[in-house]
This record gives sequence, structure tokens and C-alpha cells, in this order.
Amino acid sequence: MVRDALSKDVETISAMAVNIFTNSKMEELNKEFEEFLQDDNVCLLVKEVDGNLVGFAHIELRFDYVEGCESSPVGYLEGIYIKPNYRNKGYAKELLVVAEKWAKGKGAKEFASDCELSNTESLKFHLKLGFKEENRIICFKKNI
Repeated sequence: MVRDALSKDVETISAMAVNIFTNSKMEELNKEFEEFLQDDNVCLLVKEVDGNLVGFAHIELRFDYVEGCESSPVGYLEGIYIKPNYRNKGYAKELLVVAEKWAKGKGAKEFASDCELSNTESLKFHLKLGFKEENRIICFKKNI
């Protein structure tokens, strides 16, 4: 079953999220996810199997420019994760379908996402689920 996340789910979601947000700490993620539960422009979903949380999706509405999109707001898949033993069972697709419905219900006409250039697994996932690659970029920074 896919359902909205509850406050009691936050620690489990954070434990999964550190696998994709590798520069974040559990405490930071716990705080962020708690705040997301109070934000109408954020959707936090969980996939539950036999009473266990096995995956989550974090979706936000973006009102600023989103690469390749022509409308606003845009539903944006900020993160999605399924525990390794539960992959390739269609659970991520289930999360994505609910996420897209949520975004559409909030007025979005487009749904977007991103991944690191080196994350070929994520690239394959996005393409398999109907996303179209829009652009590739390398970002630069310099201290002055």
C-alpha cells in the first residue's frame, strides 16, 4: 500500500534517505521530513508491505524554473528509494503514480526530476518510468 507519511514514519524514512542524500545526517533528515509533513507544497509518501515501510518518495511543487519545463508549478521528484530486497517489484512505480496524481491535483501540468550524471541506475529508472532526458549539465563553483 502507498500512503501519506506520518510523523511516526520519519525515522524510518530518514534511515532510507541517507542512502540517497549521502551528505546528510539522520538528525538533519528527521527535522526536514517533520517539517515537510506540515508543508502543503510537499508530499511525502511511503510504500508499506506487510506492515513494514520498504520505500518512500519525496515530492515538492517547484514554482521557479525547472529545466525543460514550460509551466508552473512543476511537480518535482526530490527523492525516491526502495530497500534493495524490495526492488524490481513495481513499488517505485506505485509511488510515482500517486506522486503524479498529487502534483496534478495541486495544479501541476508537468512532473520533473534529476539525478547525478554518474548515477546510471537512477537514469535507467527515470527513463523506464516515462521521463525524458532534457539536459545534462556540470555546475561549477569557485571561492572568491
